[in-house]
Amino acid sequence: MMSVNTLLITASAIIGYSLAIDKSLATLPLALQFLATMLITIPASLLMNRFGRRKGFIFSSIIGLCGGSLAIVSIYEDSFALFCLTSVLFGIYTGFGNYFRFVATEVAPPEHTNTAISYVLAGGVLAAVIGPNLANYTKDLLEISYLGSFIAVLILYALNLFNILTIDLPKPLNQAISAHARPLIEITRQPVFIVALMAALIGFSMMTLLMTATPLAMQKEHHEFSDVAFVIQWHVLGMFAPSFFTGHLINRWGAENIIFTGGLLVLGCIVTNLLGTSLDHFWFALFLLGVGWNFMFIGGTTLLTQTYNEAEKAKTQALNDFSVFTAVTLASLGAGFLQYHLGWRMVNISVIPFIVLCLVVILWLKLSIRQSQPE
Repeated sequence: MMSVNTLLITASAIIGYSLAIDKSLATLPLALQFLATMLITIPASLLMNRFGRRKGFIFSSIIGLCGGSLAIVSIYEDSFALFCLTSVLFGIYTGFGNYFRFVATEVAPPEHTNTAISYVLAGGVLAAVIGPNLANYTKDLLEISYLGSFIAVLILYALNLFNILTIDLPKPLNQAISAHARPLIEITRQPVFIVALMAALIGFSMMTLLMTATPLAMQKEHHEFSDVAFVIQWHVLGMFAPSFFTGHLINRWGAENIIFTGGLLVLGCIVTNLLGTSLDHFWFALFLLGVGWNFMFIGGTTLLTQTYNEAEKAKTQALNDFSVFTAVTLASLGAGFLQYHLGWRMVNISVIPFIVLCLVVILWLKLSIRQSQPE
């Protein structure tokens, strides 16, 4: 799943730019992908709670295969509208697939929850190598650019479907257990839930804003597509390679401190971007951005698992992912507008207030916990 997503991140904005009449809409397909992910998060969680994880993932795999097929048609027909529809199908697939990280917590022993989340996301290390390189090496494989890339997408989705068909996943929740659930409003009032949501929401959306605008900024600075693929590859490595030890860091230092460190790394990315637009600047900035996202997202997900019980997990996870991908959708759509009309510098400056807000909220949580402890 993540290999396909990194391939799309590498190529989607550039394909959109080539197909769209209004070039400011270049990131619209990627935005629609995130929009579809956002809209499907709640139905996906509830459907899998009712029918089981396995059936949900099989259904989404079929949707993904349809999306890969339609992508080939849209490029062959030079149709921006069809490519946008394709992105919606990819988004539906991703909306289901994002629950892989929660499945890890359901099958792992409680003492290994943090590391289970990390190890699942560590699959992104392979995605960092596979996705951008597939985009680069398959781009001109056939006579029409990028047709080969989406044939590769079909192969990856087919492999994932085979994977789902051969493993056993948790069965639907017993309905008698689901009666013992607090109202959602009570769950959301917990300070830990607020910080968990904000960490994932701000970390993911601001990462998306910078990441989505980067290929367009590099293209404007006359960098080659192979350079774009190189930068995205290192960005995705930064996103997922730390997953091998992020869980252990959380166990040692606490999720709040890891999220705070992630926010500082994102600020470091912004400073690097503001200092220059050479390949080295883009490379180092996007790598910092990836590590910062990893700390904020895994830290936020870890905190979230502390805010609900078994009966409450479906609606709590659904609300969390719906909120996160609402923000991600707005960020991906805004990336094209900001980059086209205001430029790369303003794209970066616009991120600063949100990261600072996240850092302040974490300090608020730490202060609240300290004040609640008996002297």
